[in-house]
Amino acid sequence: MKKTWKKCCSLIVAAGMVFALAACSSGTAAPAADTEKETEAPADVSAADSVEDSDDASADLSVAAAEEASATLSADAAAFSTAAATEFSTAGAAAFSTEEAPETAATAATDSAQTTAESIDYLVLVNKIHPLPEGWEDALETVHTTNSLGDDVEVEKKTYDAYLRLKEDLEKEGVYVDLDSGRRSVADQQRIMDDFTKKYGADYAAKTVATPGFSEHHTGLALDLYLIIDGVDVFENEDMIQYPEIWEKIHAKIADYGFVLRALEGKEHLTGYGYEPWHIRYLDNVDIAREIMSTGVTLEGYLGDVNETDVDIDYGTSELYSQEDLEEADIQIKCNFASWKGCELHSLRYAGDECCTEENIAWLNSHEGVTEKYTQVAEFLGSFHSPVESGLSPLTPDTEYTDYQWWLGRTENGGWEIVDSGY
Repeated sequence: MKKTWKKCCSLIVAAGMVFALAACSSGTAAPAADTEKETEAPADVSAADSVEDSDDASADLSVAAAEEASATLSADAAAFSTAAATEFSTAGAAAFSTEEAPETAATAATDSAQTTAESIDYLVLVNKIHPLPEGWEDALETVHTTNSLGDDVEVEKKTYDAYLRLKEDLEKEGVYVDLDSGRRSVADQQRIMDDFTKKYGADYAAKTVATPGFSEHHTGLALDLYLIIDGVDVFENEDMIQYPEIWEKIHAKIADYGFVLRALEGKEHLTGYGYEPWHIRYLDNVDIAREIMSTGVTLEGYLGDVNETDVDIDYGTSELYSQEDLEEADIQIKCNFASWKGCELHSLRYAGDECCTEENIAWLNSHEGVTEKYTQVAEFLGSFHSPVESGLSPLTPDTEYTDYQWWLGRTENGGWEIVDSGY
């Protein structure tokens, strides 16, 4: 390749010299002839004739020189074109196709991966109020894995990598877990909602399963774990909740790998869900995860979406219901309250056994949509503050409400459900 270029340069220089010589013949020689004509031209030859003859001679020289240079240049240029094209197509093109093309493809893949990673907000908030952001699924990079139950689980890539490190660390302490669920489509979420409603009742489903489109599981960043104890898979909620000491060990480590516990006990009015020790969420930030876990705040509170408030609960005394019964009722109220955007719940108290009358039970059963008859009723009174700009039409903005009523009914084999509320 270098020799060919050197030959080309030599030809160009030579051609330039020829053209320069021709230019000298037509430009510099003509004035000299004019000078001679003035001193030596015969008397019978006019000055004009002398100039014309000189121009003709110069023109003949220029044309001859140009034709010779052009012929030489054309022949050598043709030779150069053939040689250069052959050399480039075999050596240069081969080098380009085997070196530059893969490098360009790799760079493009890297840029694409960086764009994808940068387009995902690992602190995204998806709950009963905030839906999955538009375009999220297009930017999501996921992996699939099969758990010990044989189920396929889809998880966002970085979340899965962090989970594997967490799992390895837990196993060093004799704690074994696996993935029950990760990312879910809207259709999958609807199926789960239907299954839980049929199996546990509408109240339990409402406080444990997100409305399709508003599930954190749509992000691919939320994981539901299950336990493996003595080689046995423990995956039913009512069974897993029986091992608080194991969950405590798990929760002590999750922040070190960028995870937080999402459905905190006592924070149902902020998260919208009852306590779920198995539900963890990846943030891709160990420092933030540690801060959230060490202070006991919710992700909603950390992001400033809600004021991190506690609710004063007064169960009073009851001969009809145990404290566990009443706790289940107040959790149902708090889970529902989380959908009241901008409102702050301050207190809840049980109104007393006197509300549980046949008349009130009949009143609850008369409500539209009741399919299974309630056999028990409970009334709670609460206080809360409405937001400055309320989007909830029944509420007056920036107002403190007291003794607000929540009426709940319970079927013989079901859980508590909110049937009516207001004054």
